[in-house]
Amino acid sequence: MVAYELKRLEAGSVIEGFDCGNEDINGFLAEDARDYQDGLMAVTYLAVGGEDKDLVAYFCLLNDKLAYLPGDDKKAWNRLNRKVNNRKRMKSYPAVKIGRLGTSIKYARQGVARELIDLVKLRFAVNNRTGCRFLTVDAHRDAIGLYEKCGFSFFTESDRDEETRLMYFDLKLFSDALKNG
Repeated sequence: MVAYELKRLEAGSVIEGFDCGNEDINGFLAEDARDYQDGLMAVTYLAVGGEDKDLVAYFCLLNDKLAYLPGDDKKAWNRLNRKVNNRKRMKSYPAVKIGRLGTSIKYARQGVARELIDLVKLRFAVNNRTGCRFLTVDAHRDAIGLYEKCGFSFFTESDRDEETRLMYFDLKLFSDALKNG
C-alpha cells in the first residue's frame, strides 16, 4: 500500500503533471477544481505521498440527491425506496457525490482508489454532519468495476449504453455494519 497524506486543495497546492490516464479526470483537476472550490460547488482532496511526495490521487466531493423523476425507471426507485424506513420515505434522498476520482498512473492498481472510497464512506457514515444517506457517482465506463467492488449499485438500467452510469452506495447499511462490528 502507498503511504500518503490527505490534504484539501489550496491555492498553493501543486497539481501540475498529474496523469491518471483519463483526460476528463486530469482536466478537471488542472482546469476546474480550484474554480469549483472557490465557487463552493465542490471540494477537492489530494492524496500526497509516495516515494517522491508527489500527487498520488485526488477526489472531489459535492452535494447531490437521489430522486425519482417522471420517466425514470419506477422499479429502480422502488428497490431503493424499500431500503428506507416507511416513515422516512421521501421523493428524494440526500447524497454526496464523488465528482471525480483519479489515481496517478504511477500508483495505479495499488488499492489507492478503493482506500479513498472507503475513507469517504467512513467519514460520512461515522461523522455525518449534514444528513446524507447515499454516496453517488457518475462512474466512467472503465471505473464501473471498481465501484461495484466497493459496493455501489446501479440506479437504473436506462443509462446502460452511456459513457457514465449513475451508481449509489447506501451509507446506512455501512453505518449499521460498523455499529454491529
